[in-house]
Amino acid sequence: MNIYVGNLPWSIDDASLEQIFAEHGTITSAKVITDRQTNRSRGFGFVEMSDGGENAIQALNDAEVEGRKLVVNESRPRD
Repeated sequence: MNIYVGNLPWSIDDASLEQIFAEHGTITSAKVITDRQTNRSRGFGFVEMSDGGENAIQALNDAEVEGRKLVVNESRPRD
């Protein structure tokens, strides 16, 4: 399951994102999307999980991380 994670604090990197989701299931990959020119976080990312995805979405949507409420839902393909 591919999961979209929005409203991430600017300090979160790939490893931190993986840690946030680790207790909810098996993570295949965790990637914070960065700006190509500045290499700074764009405030969102994607986590791919082989199991526990639904539990992670329920547990982490609206969860507060470093003062920001995460937006967590199943990733939808771009149109």
